[in-house]
Amino acid sequence: MFATLKRTAKLFSLPTQAERDLAYLNEAGDRYDLEARERNLSRRNLNRTLGL
Repeated sequence: MFATLKRTAKLFSLPTQAERDLAYLNEAGDRYDLEARERNLSRRNLNRTLGL
């Protein structure tokens, strides 16, 4: 019974920011694309901490 409730709750939960970032990085086609995506995430995180 609890397993069914857990599965149901998981269906309605949204992915965390870390999970979305990891999925974004996993879509990179090559090393250069991955590096560009990492820079993009770093800039975004820096802007968030600075309040921009």
